[in-house]
This record gives sequence, C-alpha cells and structure tokens, in this order.
Amino acid sequence: QVQLVESGGGLVQPGGSLRLSCAASGSIFSINVMGWYRQAPGKERELVAAITGGGSTNYADSMKGRFTISRDNTKNTVYLQMNSLKPEDTAVYYCNADVVTLRFASAYEARYWGQGTQVTVSS
Repeated sequence: QVQLVESGGGLVQPGGSLRLSCAASGSIFSINVMGWYRQAPGKERELVAAITGGGSTNYADSMKGRFTISRDNTKNTVYLQMNSLKPEDTAVYYCNADVVTLRFASAYEARYWGQGTQVTVSS
C-alpha cells in the first residue's frame, strides 16, 4: 500500500507565506506526476499545481507567480511554497501522486491522495 502524509498547514495572515510538504511512503517503484489540489467550503476541488518526475510544472492561473511546486525524488516528497497569501486561498489542501507499484513483475499505476491539511488566511 501507499500512503501520502501532508504537513505544514495552519493559520497565516494575509500577505504571509506557508510551505506545505507531502511525503509518499509504501510499496513505491516510481512516482510520475505529483500535485496539489484544494477545496474551499462549498466549492469543488480544484488544481493548484502539478509537477512531473522530470520537473515540468503546471499551475492554475490564480496561483502563478505566488505559489511554487517542487519535489525531491530521493524522498518521494512534493512541496508547495505559498507566498502572498490571500483570504481566498483558505481551503483544505490535498496532495496526490501517480504511483507505480510492481506486482508479479508487472507495473501498475494508481493515483493516491493525502488526507488534506487546512490552510486559513485571516487577520
């Protein structure tokens, strides 16, 4: 099995910064895309940013220039540096990972999700 554990959420004032981390563990052969999504109360879950194993990134328009996604492949960990935070960034942030596992010499890819971490931007 594979587990994703997020950390780094909390309460921050407008204009402040937070860094989220998400570590994957378990029966991992490799990880393709890793990403961050968020869900605010009463809204659908939306993509924040994603990063491939080679480091190519994709951001939602509203996060460009403020958020930076990165990963450490040696630690199976993805990060989200969030700067210039706004009250509308308040949400539960979820990480995901497209993990390849090996079973009986065959490779299987599945998407796994973390449990979510609360980010609240308020004065």
